[in-house]
Amino acid sequence: MAKDLVFYTNPMSRGRIVRWMLEEVGESYDTKIIPYEEIKSPDYLAVNPMGKVPALVHKGRTITECAAICAYLADVFPNAGLAPPPESRAAYYRWFFFAAGPLETAITNKTLNVVPNEEQRRTVGYDRMETVLDVLELAVQEAPYLAGNEFSAVDVYAGSQIGWGLQFGTIERRKSFEDYWARISSRPAKQKADEIDNALYQG
Repeated sequence: MAKDLVFYTNPMSRGRIVRWMLEEVGESYDTKIIPYEEIKSPDYLAVNPMGKVPALVHKGRTITECAAICAYLADVFPNAGLAPPPESRAAYYRWFFFAAGPLETAITNKTLNVVPNEEQRRTVGYDRMETVLDVLELAVQEAPYLAGNEFSAVDVYAGSQIGWGLQFGTIERRKSFEDYWARISSRPAKQKADEIDNALYQG
């Protein structure tokens, strides 16, 4: 019997973020692995015209972009407790959009060896990499989790970017980042998600 949640991914992609989020939610889901040689196929472009993974289809509704998928899952499955009450979401929204905007852009530009000069820094949304990391460091030092005292979907999304940054050297290794990543990456749902994706990758 088909499940309400269908997850399109590749084990070596940002889909690992959504896999973690799905395991935190705890609902059953179907997984469709999209090999990279098929990612621009007509069948998959009908799901995500960008030709990127991941994508999620829930009861016929398609959601793309990791941040949007994580936020959506937290909202439609409130019993998982992965989003603060609406009146307490200031930090939650702040760091979701910070990670999806300034942080990801800064990391991408660094990877491409694009360094804005002083004049260009007025127009780019992140100023410069050092500014982004300093602000992010304050966020992970302020409370145990990005939205406060409780783990939430924003820790899955933004935390994954920190974890990958530390792993691949795109984020400066700072003790506060390492401590935060150790705190969230030890969660059972994260361990299970990694086990599933690692097995798919090796298989």
